[in-house]
Amino acid sequence: MKAFIRGTGIISPQHTFVTTEFLKEIVISDTNFLKCIEPSYKDYLDPVMARRMGRIVKMGIAAATEALKNAKIKMPDAIITGTALGCLGDTEKFLSAIIADDEQFLTPTSFIQSIQNTVSAQIALQLKCMNHNFTFVHKGFSFESALLDALMMLGENDAENILVGGLDEMTEKNLLIYSRLNNWKKENIRSNELFAQKTEGTIAGEGAAFFVLSKNPSSNDYAKLCGIKTIYNPSTPKEINIHIDTLLKENSLSTDDISLILYGMNGDTATDNFYSQIKSQFLPNTPSGSFKHLCGEYQTSGGFAMWMAAMMLKNQMAPAVVMHSSLPVILPIKSVLIYNNYENNHSLMLAEKV
Repeated sequence: MKAFIRGTGIISPQHTFVTTEFLKEIVISDTNFLKCIEPSYKDYLDPVMARRMGRIVKMGIAAATEALKNAKIKMPDAIITGTALGCLGDTEKFLSAIIADDEQFLTPTSFIQSIQNTVSAQIALQLKCMNHNFTFVHKGFSFESALLDALMMLGENDAENILVGGLDEMTEKNLLIYSRLNNWKKENIRSNELFAQKTEGTIAGEGAAFFVLSKNPSSNDYAKLCGIKTIYNPSTPKEINIHIDTLLKENSLSTDDISLILYGMNGDTATDNFYSQIKSQFLPNTPSGSFKHLCGEYQTSGGFAMWMAAMMLKNQMAPAVVMHSSLPVILPIKSVLIYNNYENNHSLMLAEKV
């Protein structure tokens, strides 16, 4: 089943929220952490309610609201989100309160605000939406699982317009924990020099990306989502290439039909080997780009990549900051393939021009 991307709303470490410009002014970090540029929430939330909400909840509501507004749709037939860590900031507060209060005098509100489906539930409450509401918590497959569920619902005629999102936040405590696990670069580097540093580790990121997927086309569409594949713990890059060929054949395409492939390279020499081998051995003649030097590494970064692909296909341009191959992108941009992975979770997403 294919779906049309009718609307987008995204809060990221770049200037991506409520703007017509596509990666024109790039934000560069030198702290090994790309933090989201948050908008003023007064246009999306009541100030009293906003004070009680966690940061990721406010980001999710704002991004979802903008996606629906962008799609000119007031009520979705379903709300489906993907998140690996959920409301991490509120979870930390709840656990800290357990320790500080010796497991006494805990309020249920703190627990309710800390669970993974809080964002999806709060979006539904804001919209007064009583339709299908589901949250996938599948580590590096969280966003892709949400997309797959949406595609199946559209394919089975259970919905016409679905709000789909992927979001995760980074906190100071989590940043420190992952640092002790050697996930981040030991040296501070500028994010625009991420791929020049041939060392282990990467830079942290976060974001909230929402899309309205529609069963039927319209004049407002960004792109067409043609297929998704998830591959757990592939043994070799050849296995990934087999899945790429299968995905392309399912859409009557060949590697020559790919206008651009977006790789989820993150500058970590321990994981970028898969991307390098796919690029050199199987897709050497395909223009390529990357996105994690713009959004950082997090489990649902595929949402940022999907937004980039949709914007490229709609605007028919590939910003120079994205490209990292000498091969030029030939216009018109007809299709964009995204290959991403987070640890053992590898995924493919294919989008086409409408």
